Amino acid sequence: MRSLPALLIPFACVLASCATTTPEPTVNRVFGDGIEAQQLFADDAESGQVRRDADGKVLPPLAQTRAYAVQSPNGERQDEYYWLRDDTRTDADVLSYLNAENAYQQELMAHTKPLQEVLYSEMVGRLKQDDASVPVLLNGWWYYQRFEPGLNYPIHARRHGSMDAPEQILLDGNALAADHGYYQIARYRVSSDGRQLAWVEDTVGRRQWRMRFKDLDTGVVAAEYIDNVQPDIAWTNDNRSVLYIDKDPQTLLGERVNKHVVGTDPATDALVYEETDSSFYMTVEKSRSGRFLMIGLSSTVSSEVHYADANDSDLKFEVLLPRERNHEYHVEDHGDSWIVMSNLQAPNFRLLQAPMKRITDRSAWRELVAHRDQALVEDFQVFAGYLAIREKVGGLSQLRIKPWKNGEDQVIAADESPFDFVLGDNPDPNSTTLRYEYSSMITPKSTFEVDPGSGARTLLKRDPVPGYDPAAYRSEFIVAPARDGKQIPVSIIYRADVPRDGTAALLQYGYGSYGSTVEPRFDSNTVSLLDRGVIFAIAHIRGSQALGRSWYDDGRLLNKKNTFNDFVDVTRHLVSAGYASPQRIAATGGSAGGLLMGAVANQAPELYRAIVSRVPFVDVVTTMLDESIPLTTNEFDEWGNPKQKPYYDYMLSYSPYDNLRRTAYPATLVTTGLWDSQVQYFEPAKYVARLRTFNTGDRPLLLKTDMEGGHGGNSGRFQRYRDKALEQAFILDQLGSS
Repeated sequence: MRSLPALLIPFACVLASCATTTPEPTVNRVFGDGIEAQQLFADDAESGQVRRDADGKVLPPLAQTRAYAVQSPNGERQDEYYWLRDDTRTDADVLSYLNAENAYQQELMAHTKPLQEVLYSEMVGRLKQDDASVPVLLNGWWYYQRFEPGLNYPIHARRHGSMDAPEQILLDGNALAADHGYYQIARYRVSSDGRQLAWVEDTVGRRQWRMRFKDLDTGVVAAEYIDNVQPDIAWTNDNRSVLYIDKDPQTLLGERVNKHVVGTDPATDALVYEETDSSFYMTVEKSRSGRFLMIGLSSTVSSEVHYADANDSDLKFEVLLPRERNHEYHVEDHGDSWIVMSNLQAPNFRLLQAPMKRITDRSAWRELVAHRDQALVEDFQVFAGYLAIREKVGGLSQLRIKPWKNGEDQVIAADESPFDFVLGDNPDPNSTTLRYEYSSMITPKSTFEVDPGSGARTLLKRDPVPGYDPAAYRSEFIVAPARDGKQIPVSIIYRADVPRDGTAALLQYGYGSYGSTVEPRFDSNTVSLLDRGVIFAIAHIRGSQALGRSWYDDGRLLNKKNTFNDFVDVTRHLVSAGYASPQRIAATGGSAGGLLMGAVANQAPELYRAIVSRVPFVDVVTTMLDESIPLTTNEFDEWGNPKQKPYYDYMLSYSPYDNLRRTAYPATLVTTGLWDSQVQYFEPAKYVARLRTFNTGDRPLLLKTDMEGGHGGNSGRFQRYRDKALEQAFILDQLGSS
């Protein structure tokens, strides 16, 4: 349903009444105004044929309707397209319908094929084909990944002692993917002695990963493997065993931490920890110091950490701070202390130091960084000589370096706006330098290393973008007024030669859920739109944490409609301020941002010429009623539990699927993946089917299902650019900017 919130995962990787009228829910109505569905779909749809009328005009697939009542403690709703749900993904009727929709989408987009090819070529042309990451030093080895020209997957490699040493390939994604339509290496970890490797891979797109093992001395891949795990790997310090998380096969929720001894039968793996509360996500990792193994448990409003000595063969885990509602925390070790990032009596979080032996004694806590109403503590890393902190101030991130001993705090500044800072890959807490990443809407990601002692800063790498000239573009960071008086931050980029006279085209992006903030970072793909005169804007709406925790709380549960209102209000402000023509506006969002797209299309369909909705969470009530669906029980504190009437009524009042009405909708492209585990494919499929019965306009309504992809689309470096080219061609075609 929805991308996992970084806020809830310690190691973490997109909605209100109309200003004039509020659409009435259409629950208990199978069709809009007597419109009836016709033939299911063309019998030969699977072969790529489409339906046509007597004059040869292409007709959309019309899904068959089958009566089905969705039951709840608070009422019954009719869902005539519920039959499109097939958990096995083998039903012939369902697959034929999805193929028919794909054929229809291809037919209606056929005239944009030349444009798609041009856009694809531009996007790929801005890639450095043989690019490589900045090497990271860990236990005497320099680790990195690199690409070879024309190949889809990264090669993970290392060199001992120096980057001039011979290369050892750890994993070649291209070779591993050779026999699979989909392939992803989610994570790998090397034992501390550098001799054993464990990695997790997905060959379906369902995020039901398989863990495998490789002896790095011999290059031999072990025969044993472990299926249906999370991508969490933590080696014990004896270099013989790994901790991993076993998932429920239906809900895909991590339930148990097991210990596997490499070379043994996984059926004999020992249970280390089992979580019985299905509202909690689970992680397992080794601390940056290597001293501890950590089990992290997080819900929307609560955290708990269990820890054990990584040298302890018995792995006696202890609870660091017992869970309590409305207390979230994250920790790192520092000598004989824990450094704690906590929101206890501090909504925007603060940093504390506590003796390990007195961690539960709050009187022993020493405040390092106090709570501030105007600054949100987002992340931190502990070093021997200093503390590095990522915080958000005024809607933008900054980095603060706080020495343990004498010295003033250093704040790393930016020369442009908007921008973003991120703490980089710093595995060694004894390092005297800090690696961080900087990006803006104009400047590509730049990896820096700074010496906090001297202040000397070194640029290690700026992502190369062939053919791109940053001087040709301008960015702005403004605020737009919301209907309730709040000021909504907006990040904007456009070509310097685009007129600000109310004639330009606009693409507006938003997310607004889970406290996840869409940062104003560089996106090379957007350049193709900018060069065709499209202004691109990110609306930092409520439901994110752009302006702190209260900004998030004001966009969840019974405040969710603020998210939708904010997005619409930003659009109207950009029009009134001369950024865009009211006839040339497109909007886009994915996952929970797809919910946003469905909600704003219902609220203000006249405002948007086109909408691209990726893997959209649009059937809110039905999904949240079903606890067998992945992520449902974890998210009651995000959306509400519809078994409780106040939440049921509120969710029903904005759920896109339930609030479709007789009106002319924007041109809409909806994308999904058959194997999506976050937002099941049937939500977007049902939404498009029902949308067609209510739409009174003549703009295209298209559904594209990746039959081999998951929540993030298909795998491979280049396929994503095919998908992006299709989306951009759709937008440009509708906005008249091609």
